[in-house]
Amino acid sequence: MGHMSQLKQEYRGLMERLDHHAVGMPRPEDQRALQGWRELLEVMYTPDEAELASRMPMMPTPLSRLARRFDMSEDELRGKLEPLCDKGLVMDLVSRTTGETKYLLAPPVVGFFEFSMMRAHDMFDKLSVAKAMDAYMHGDDTFAKEVFGNDTVVGRAMVHEDMLAADVPEVLDWERTTRLIDEAEQLAVSHCYCRHKAEHLGRACDTPQEICLSLNNGADFVIRRGFGRKIDKHEAMSIVTDARKRGLVQIADNVKDEPAYVCNCCGCCCGQLSAINDFGLRAVNPSGFEPHHHPDDCKGCSRCSRACPVAAIAMAPQRAGGRRKNELQPVFDSELCIGCGVCATTCKQEAISMERRAQPSHVPQNTIERVVRQMLEHGRLADLLFDESDSRGAAFLNHAVRAITHLPPAERALASEQVQSRFVDFIVKNAPAIDA
Repeated sequence: MGHMSQLKQEYRGLMERLDHHAVGMPRPEDQRALQGWRELLEVMYTPDEAELASRMPMMPTPLSRLARRFDMSEDELRGKLEPLCDKGLVMDLVSRTTGETKYLLAPPVVGFFEFSMMRAHDMFDKLSVAKAMDAYMHGDDTFAKEVFGNDTVVGRAMVHEDMLAADVPEVLDWERTTRLIDEAEQLAVSHCYCRHKAEHLGRACDTPQEICLSLNNGADFVIRRGFGRKIDKHEAMSIVTDARKRGLVQIADNVKDEPAYVCNCCGCCCGQLSAINDFGLRAVNPSGFEPHHHPDDCKGCSRCSRACPVAAIAMAPQRAGGRRKNELQPVFDSELCIGCGVCATTCKQEAISMERRAQPSHVPQNTIERVVRQMLEHGRLADLLFDESDSRGAAFLNHAVRAITHLPPAERALASEQVQSRFVDFIVKNAPAIDA
């Protein structure tokens, strides 16, 4: 625990709290990464803010209940939470039906890492944050494995719909970016956190930065807290169309019902795509489609290979009868491909179309299912069921369940997809609706 001695007590409590999220902020081994890990906390949180955040719940909680936890009046606590919400360190979610506000500690991803760079100018020193994030995320693979090292990841690829083959069976609404936008009750656009960070590090590409979309509840928070601006559906569609022309990947929240965001990502700046390219992790849930090559139409120009954001297309020489030189033809790595359709969009010969995958990946029904699956995969079931900072009884149950689930027989059972699926189904059906 030598690394903790370098942190003030308030930050030690915060670190321990963050590591109970579905996606935590684990300590890295690399010294440069370790320095960035520590600096991120100190730049973003004051000691007083860190102490308060270390006691915040991970699930949306009414202010009245929080006031009892902190033993202060609701007005006093609200005054302390407001600056944290403005920074994106705490999230306040407002119910669309009752108007009640609930608060939770923002996770690192998707959470305060992104919010820290969504505004061009605010209370953070952007250069310091960018350098610290780069050191923490790329000094070693500790954080990448935390976010992307399990089956359930935070984002899923959206296929470029215009590239679907004519005979593709019915495409579901949640598989279409245009339908997500059309059905959204509220929309916002923000600066791309990844590209903005890369700009401060001197290595951003020429893609526009104000390009990431938030939807519904996510848009409401982004607009109220100034992390982006409200837009209409026409502007959102224009952003998506332009992004596709630029060869960007649409990556949405990895859920079917009411995703909170759709990002327009490049292979050079995007953190999710970088985790694939730099660490070989399955960082993005592939779409339900994959490229189908039409060799008779292909000219071997390699545009598809050069455009692929995850380098899943190699150009291989092939013999052609009556010709002295080999021809080049694309070879697709189906295991690496995320099914975005950028290759098909780039092809001038229409030699690539997108067709249904034989075995598509599972997409969680909603945020509750995604979080449950992530908690199970991280071995944090107890943190989901019992908030140990809430009461002594909950703390006891938290530690008891943690001990039980880490016994070898329980670990083997929870590793079973059948057991996990039944448990997830039970939680999703019995959890109270989070209408925020």
